[in-house]
Amino acid sequence: MYKDALKIATFSWESLHSVRIGGLARAVTDLTEALAEKGNEVHLFTRTDEGQPEYDLINGVHVHRVDFPQSFNIIELAQNMCSAMVDRFWKTRDVSGEFDIVHGHDWMTVDAIHELKNQGYPTVLTYHSTEYARNGGEFGDWWEFEEISSKEWSGTYVADKVTAVSSSLLDEIRWLYNVPEWKIEVVQNGGELGNYKRDIDPGEIKKRYGIHPLAPVVLFIGRLEYQKGIDLLAQAIPHILDHRPDTEFIIVGRGGMRDYIEQMVQDLGVSDSVRFLGYISDEEYKEVLNACDIVCIPSRNEPFGLVLFEAWDAEKAVVATDVGGLSENIENFENGIKVFTYPESIAWGINYIIDDPEGVRQLGKRGKEKLKKTTWSHIADKYIDVYKDLLST
Repeated sequence: MYKDALKIATFSWESLHSVRIGGLARAVTDLTEALAEKGNEVHLFTRTDEGQPEYDLINGVHVHRVDFPQSFNIIELAQNMCSAMVDRFWKTRDVSGEFDIVHGHDWMTVDAIHELKNQGYPTVLTYHSTEYARNGGEFGDWWEFEEISSKEWSGTYVADKVTAVSSSLLDEIRWLYNVPEWKIEVVQNGGELGNYKRDIDPGEIKKRYGIHPLAPVVLFIGRLEYQKGIDLLAQAIPHILDHRPDTEFIIVGRGGMRDYIEQMVQDLGVSDSVRFLGYISDEEYKEVLNACDIVCIPSRNEPFGLVLFEAWDAEKAVVATDVGGLSENIENFENGIKVFTYPESIAWGINYIIDDPEGVRQLGKRGKEKLKKTTWSHIADKYIDVYKDLLST
């Protein structure tokens, strides 16, 4: 039988308090902290970054950072990480007592989930994406794609319960890996009210980047990769400038396509209107987010899209492609504008709203209202139900 308060072991290869790469870090960190806030004892096993201690208690979460042999082979790296995580799990259990639930995130933790499942622990595995999605919705023909996809399939097989962060991702996982309906359910990501909203002077922030205070600014934040559609936005820029020549674009993030995109905007003759900021601190990002007028999310495939909730918290208008979790969360023309995954449509969506300051404000305000119903506190309650259902069987 389960207890009112649970002892939860969470496994993730990134977090805001260790190695941070993408949205998974934010999701795992916010979820574990929301679970701890509800009185559960939550232990997060994750990687260590340079100069970090092995253990911290942060916002009620016991953060265990592990070191392990590195490798250029990502499969071997994940195996080494899982081995180190499981070793730390046993040591932690011996000191602090037994765990009730083991919860892993994405394929990188599957080996740890598998080993602990074999030791009798109830296991949950959450998918935030698939390798198929990260490959732009195409099947790869190289060994890494096949190995990662195999790990994903293995995870759906060994875990007692599988969750997906959106209905579209659930359908994708069932289609790819033939997961039975009873074993998988949707528990979407959440947002945090007040975390991104800042009381700033937008004009002053714009001037910092050489932008006129009254110029409309379109912001992209994310990995500069094919999946995220940064090239689609770049190709849309000339169409937007034809409509509103004073528009400026800020690109935040890093990735393998950066050099390609920088060359693309030069070839298109629009480089003077684009600022590439690369990786920036959280606080600088929040300032830029609050200073911009429109957030564009041009993803080709987006299992959820946490940046949508970040934009809504800052009360920003969103123009996003009609895919995945973005499509599920946005009511078109109510709290965002949904467009197709090609440049002309993205440009149309931005041009539709860019000349309407009141319309921009209303889209952002209505997004904020929806976010109030989807906080991490709500999502933590749903995961507690998942855990307790498992422990009751």
